[in-house]
Amino acid sequence: MQVILAQPRGFCAGVVRAIEIVDRALVKHGAPVFVRHEIVHNKHVVEALRHKGARFVEELDEVPTGAVTIFSAHGVSRDVESDAKTRQLHSIDATCPLVIKVHTQGRQYAASGRTVILIGHAGHPEVEGTMGQIPGKVILVQSEAEVALLDLPTDTPVAYVTQTTLSVDDTRNIIAALSGRFANLVGPDTRDICYATQNRQSAVRELSKRVEVILVIGATNSSNSNRLREIGTESGVPSYLIADGSELNPEWVRGVEVVGITAGASAPEEMVKDVIATLRQLGPVDVSVMDGREEHAEFRLPAELADPSPRKRAAGTATAETAPQPDPQTAAG
Repeated sequence: MQVILAQPRGFCAGVVRAIEIVDRALVKHGAPVFVRHEIVHNKHVVEALRHKGARFVEELDEVPTGAVTIFSAHGVSRDVESDAKTRQLHSIDATCPLVIKVHTQGRQYAASGRTVILIGHAGHPEVEGTMGQIPGKVILVQSEAEVALLDLPTDTPVAYVTQTTLSVDDTRNIIAALSGRFANLVGPDTRDICYATQNRQSAVRELSKRVEVILVIGATNSSNSNRLREIGTESGVPSYLIADGSELNPEWVRGVEVVGITAGASAPEEMVKDVIATLRQLGPVDVSVMDGREEHAEFRLPAELADPSPRKRAAGTATAETAPQPDPQTAAG
C-alpha cells in the first residue's frame, strides 16, 4: 500500500502556542493549572496536559478563587474576562492571535456604526467568544439561505467577519450572497483568513487527485478536521475522520493501493504515525510526503511565560515545525 501524507497537515502555530502556554504555566506556577474548555479540540493533547496537572473546566465557577486559569485557543467573551477579574483569577490568554485579530476587526466595524455579521457555526467556542467580544448586536450567519432571511434594509451599513476555521472557499458563497443583499458592505481582505485553514484544505484538494481513500486525523468536535473530511468527500474520494489508529476500519482500505492521510490543525503528528503503524499491521506500507507549502509562522507567547534570554526560543516565540509563509498581515498577531 502506498500512503501519501498531505503537506501541510497537523498543528498550526496557534495550537503550538496554546499548548506551550499550558506547559510553561505548569512549570512556572505548578499544578494544578485550570483551563477553560479544551485548550484545543483533541483528546490526546488534552489527556497529555491533564496528566501533567492541567484541569479542564467548562465554566469559571469551577475554578478556585485566585487560581491560575488559561483561556483556550478559541477565545472567550468579555463577560468571561470580567468574571475572571471579579473572582481574582490569575488568567493567561491562549487565544490564537488570528482569532484576536477577528475580535479587533469586529469591534472596529461596530464602532463605525455598522451592523456586524459573523459567518460561522453556531455553538462553536470561537463563535461564542467572538460574539461576546464585539459590543452591540452581532448576527450569526451559517448559510446563503440565512442571508436571504436577514431582516435588515438593503441600505444598512453592514460588515462581516468570519470564524477562523473557515477558509476563503468555505465563505465565498456566503460573502457573495451578502454582497448581493446589501449595498453598503465591508469585510476583511481575503489575506486575513487563517492561513492554516486555507492551506490544509488546499492540500486535501490536491491529495484527492492522487489517492483512493483519505483518512483525516482529528477530533469529531474539531471544525477544521470535519471540513477536511467533507472536502475529501466532495472531491469524490471516500474520506473518514478518525482520532487515531484504533478507529481505523480495515474495510475502508481493503483492496486500496493508495491512501491519503492528513490531520486537522489540532491533531499531533504522533497520531499520524499511529495510523500509519495500524496500516502496517494490514500489510507493507510505503510512505511519501506530498509536495506542498511549508509553514513557518510564529506567534509570541504571553510576556509572563516568554524566555527572558533572547538566546532562548528567539524572544519567546512558539514555533510550528510543519507550520506556508503567511502574509505578513495575517501573521502579525
